[in-house]
Amino acid sequence: MSSSEINKNEVDIVIGALNADLTQFLNSWRPFFSGFHLIIVKDPELKDDLNIPEGFDVDVYSKPDIEKVVGAANAAMFSGYSCRYFGYLVSKKKYIVSIDDDCVPAKDPKGVLVDAVSQHVSNLENPATPLFFNTLYDPYCEGADFVRGYPFSLRSGVPCAASCGLWLNLADLDAPTQALKTEQRNTSYVDAVMTVPLKAMLPISGINIAFNRELVGPALVPALRIAGEGKVRWETLEDVWCGMCLKHISDHLGYGVKTGLPYVWRNERGDAVESLRKKWEGMKLMEKSVPFFEALKLPESAVNVEDCVVELAKAVKEQLGSDDPAFTQAADAMVKWVQLWNSVNSSG
Repeated sequence: MSSSEINKNEVDIVIGALNADLTQFLNSWRPFFSGFHLIIVKDPELKDDLNIPEGFDVDVYSKPDIEKVVGAANAAMFSGYSCRYFGYLVSKKKYIVSIDDDCVPAKDPKGVLVDAVSQHVSNLENPATPLFFNTLYDPYCEGADFVRGYPFSLRSGVPCAASCGLWLNLADLDAPTQALKTEQRNTSYVDAVMTVPLKAMLPISGINIAFNRELVGPALVPALRIAGEGKVRWETLEDVWCGMCLKHISDHLGYGVKTGLPYVWRNERGDAVESLRKKWEGMKLMEKSVPFFEALKLPESAVNVEDCVVELAKAVKEQLGSDDPAFTQAADAMVKWVQLWNSVNSSG
């Protein structure tokens, strides 16, 4: 799918601005962002004014705008990397594409710049196949198909809820891994898209992601904040937790999640060794989260995304709340998020 084939009125590109100068970032994406509506949400803790080049259809939201919509008491939910969730909240489009502001377009093995927006939308518009794994990966991609033995009754697939892209150069590794392998960079471009199987968990990264807002918008929830959360990805866990919630809810409601193409080129940011010197609780929380999601079963009465998020929050508080206060805070934030989502979207 090319950019010219996309209904651009159905897509919002949401950028969380953790850097004030977005000139290089936006100019690098100009060939692929042009014609689309952009929502840029400035991190409320960023003091400098944003520098945005001309020529983009863009709405910019800063701390006063966030407080006006959600109230000053709730604005803290949207600090750091979580500022992009405010864009998810106020968008009115079917599809959201979100790329971190330290990424530029990647090049494929032929040296051609990758149109990440078009690839994400193609992934979302074509069905997912979580019920039966296709060994040629996404059968709807050009040049692929269903393999021999794939049940014809399952070939119509299910709606795709999310498209999880990947990264060249600096992969999304955790701080201990990056600190141990300081020179490691991802140079492997795998030309494939696949559906993550039903009931399989995955650590979704917010660096390069798209989703169908009409299907699963409220499931993209800014909830799990760790003590001493920083401004580099390996000092956060919000997107990983959000992704585990999204995948579980998608499984429950009969949707699919894809991963693979498109790639972006991720530039250097942060110091993994320095991050390790902080009291980082992310690894411990993940070890407690995995068995929780493995055993979790949402009630049949949860028939929409909002119900699923509330039920999930209830289970988090009951089963994990006593282990760590971060889980109790996450559960409360999930309920608050649903309330905000309903309020903002009913008034819109």
